[in-house]
Amino acid sequence: MLTAEQRSRAAQSLLQAERSATPITQLDQTYPGMDIEDAYAIQQEAIALRIAAGARLRGHKIGLTSKAMQSTVGIDEPDYGHLLDDMFHNDGDTLDAGRYIVPRVEVELAFVLGRPLRGPGVTLVDVLDATDYVMPAMELIDGRSKYPRRIVDNIADNAACAGVILGGRPVRPLDIDLRWVAALLYKNGVIEESGVSAAVLGHPAMGIAWLANKLARFGTGLEAGHIVLAGSFTRTVAVGKGDVIHADYGPLGSIGLRFA
Repeated sequence: MLTAEQRSRAAQSLLQAERSATPITQLDQTYPGMDIEDAYAIQQEAIALRIAAGARLRGHKIGLTSKAMQSTVGIDEPDYGHLLDDMFHNDGDTLDAGRYIVPRVEVELAFVLGRPLRGPGVTLVDVLDATDYVMPAMELIDGRSKYPRRIVDNIADNAACAGVILGGRPVRPLDIDLRWVAALLYKNGVIEESGVSAAVLGHPAMGIAWLANKLARFGTGLEAGHIVLAGSFTRTVAVGKGDVIHADYGPLGSIGLRFA
């Protein structure tokens, strides 16, 4: 386990890497023996520094929701990160690719909560009952420490979250079977990935329930009005300057994004 000073230095180095778009050495190499508790503490400290500088917490993201991905990094549960107001972009925006180190996009569903969710014991039904609406989303992910990296680096790095793009048509959670929401992810007019949301733990709401119960261990929960990304149901697609991204969710509409 790391000291408080080491955790603080790690958090500040990740923030500097993000500001400069220059990756740092993997934290688990700089701080041998770093564990998952350290990683979440570093993430929390980095987020607290950003909030102290004026950012506002708008929700959370859930990652590594597939068993295949979990096994590759040696864990048996998802991970999570925080969403701040300066991470959100609009459908159709043009983003500066130079702001990022290794930018990639994923296809997800975003749950917008109408009521708080606090564990333990939160179930899928509780999530559906507390959700105002669900809408299409893309997550922009990036790595502020070098690859390849272990799970502790991913968690410390805010679970690799770099941005959120919301769009398409919001729906009430019981108006459709959320397991069967599907999407096609295009890059420059070519389908790069496709998937169905049941790939997220069997039902995308299960990730929200997992997160509410996980946060209960730290004496906190999910708040009304917060947005929670439930986890990707496609593999990541690398993006760069000049790329045009389009995610088609069928009846739920689409999201577009350009990198300059």
